[in-house]
Amino acid sequence: MSGTVADLAGMLKGMTPEPLPGVVHFCRVSYDDPRVDALARQALCTFREAEDLTLILPDAVARDAGLAGDQPMAQITLGVYSSLEGVGLTAAVAGALAQQGIACNMVAAYHHDHAFVPAARQDEAVDLLQRLAAVS
Repeated sequence: MSGTVADLAGMLKGMTPEPLPGVVHFCRVSYDDPRVDALARQALCTFREAEDLTLILPDAVARDAGLAGDQPMAQITLGVYSSLEGVGLTAAVAGALAQQGIACNMVAAYHHDHAFVPAARQDEAVDLLQRLAAVS
């Protein structure tokens, strides 16, 4: 895709962390669960693992299915068109958050990278990522 950024400095500088409203839950569902197809269609993201299917579900969907855990997460879209061949963005973001004791689960999609952080620390994480972008 044209307009993508592949160098680390450019990805960090172009990063505009955007918090999405609401919370999500990382859930797991057995492949033989009769709800698996319906839940997968409502998921933000799915990932097939050997043990079962991991789903990132909106709060209401997870709660309705009895899958909401005690770790509600907030999504922060990094807002830079990072290249699939770009190196270091995930490490830089996760590392900066880790230094402040903020858990982070990264999901890289085609256009953007997304950081999932504990919902209670979303504002702190956004502020930290904005500062990281400003000094890059």
